[in-house]
Amino acid sequence: MDVLGYLRLVRRHWWIVLVTVMLGLGTAALVTVRTAPRYEASVTFFVTTPSQGVTDAYQGGLFLQQRVKSYGDLLTSDRLAQSVVADAPLGLTADQVRSRIHTTATAGTVLLKATITDTDQTRALKTTETLATKFTELVRKVETPPDGNAPPIKIEVVSGPRVTSSPVSPQPTRNLVLGGLLGLLAGVGLAVLRGVADVRMRDGAGLQRVTGSPLLGEIPYEAGARSAPLIVGDAATSARAEAVRKLRTNLRFVDVHEPARVIAVTSALQGEGKTTMACNTAIALAEAGWRVLLIDADLRRPKVADYLGLDGGVGLTDVLVGDVQVGDVVQRWGEKSLLVLPSGATPPNPSELLGSKSMADLLVALRDSADIVVIDTAPLLAVTDGVVVAVQADGALLVTQQGRTSRSQVAAAAHALSSVSVRLLGCVLNMAKVAKSDAYQYEAYKVAVPPAAPSVPADRAGARRGAKAVGDRTQELTRLSR
Repeated sequence: MDVLGYLRLVRRHWWIVLVTVMLGLGTAALVTVRTAPRYEASVTFFVTTPSQGVTDAYQGGLFLQQRVKSYGDLLTSDRLAQSVVADAPLGLTADQVRSRIHTTATAGTVLLKATITDTDQTRALKTTETLATKFTELVRKVETPPDGNAPPIKIEVVSGPRVTSSPVSPQPTRNLVLGGLLGLLAGVGLAVLRGVADVRMRDGAGLQRVTGSPLLGEIPYEAGARSAPLIVGDAATSARAEAVRKLRTNLRFVDVHEPARVIAVTSALQGEGKTTMACNTAIALAEAGWRVLLIDADLRRPKVADYLGLDGGVGLTDVLVGDVQVGDVVQRWGEKSLLVLPSGATPPNPSELLGSKSMADLLVALRDSADIVVIDTAPLLAVTDGVVVAVQADGALLVTQQGRTSRSQVAAAAHALSSVSVRLLGCVLNMAKVAKSDAYQYEAYKVAVPPAAPSVPADRAGARRGAKAVGDRTQELTRLSR
């Protein structure tokens, strides 16, 4: 994955970055508030020795630099800490005093700095003062030779003791910046990790890659689509309806040399919107003037009749078993050239019934009596019904819901079709999240431009089709079924 791919993952999971940044800032603020203010008191010592001449001075300097390193350890020794505690009642133990001392020796010099950190400003200063006194005494004592002569090392205080007027910690600005930066890095890492681990289908490009078929449409998500799934009435001017019309155009021109007249609409899983897509596609094709027949071949969980408000008690099942003629159960829907064949009663053997010779003969008859036959089938991964119907159609349309179906499931559905040589016309990403800018452009154009007249087929045969063909459709289907 390239850098742009990672940036897209971060943008898709922006809320993770926001949450981690807020947690980082909150943690930094909590630590800052709950941390007691600490003050620093410091004192600087100068280590010297009597010398004569340049050579003695140079050799003495090297000697003192080595000595300064030893004095740094002496400042944090137990002996010095105990003497400090014994001289002044500070309320601290020798170990506590020793843990508060930090020494710094400037490289190439004979300067030694001792710093004491304490939550009490006064105690920090007093401890440093006592430390300076006791340290010079301790050095003089340990450096005095046994014969009682003057020690070769002399310690002088050249700076301090002094204490800071304001706390050196906590530092709110530094803590907040550090907390926000750590939260940002953690959020970016989690967003990328979640995106890489997320196997659900997230965009049309990924759906196209997995199925190896063209992306014929992206149907945007609309909150009101669940209660009003059809693109009629007020929904006829929605962005969802326009996306279905775009799908209609792409579907008709997906292969101009061998156009599909019998189309099976299916999906990998249940609940991805295949029935709604089949109904809306049929409605859109009928609006364009095509004679469309919509068949509900999902015999296990039929929904077409419920969506269209038709009686689904008698339909495809009854025709296939020979109880009724197809012309007796086909129902006209709306004012367009759309006929609907409901599923009928639920049979005990849906797969065998859909794969029977009666089903094949029925599709042959219906192919000649309608411009386009749209078949709603069962999900591919749940049962074999969808594959059985798709084999008898001219091609299949695979519907996938964004963010619900995994890439492996979509790939398995596409493989189920290709394994039986079903022509996959294309795929549709349903309930897609579109950019607000795209939705705004559509709404602005929709308001600015008045609705156009319904389109009609461009071919000569389509120009001769009209209202008379719609009225005669039921009679024609009855005649063909006999």
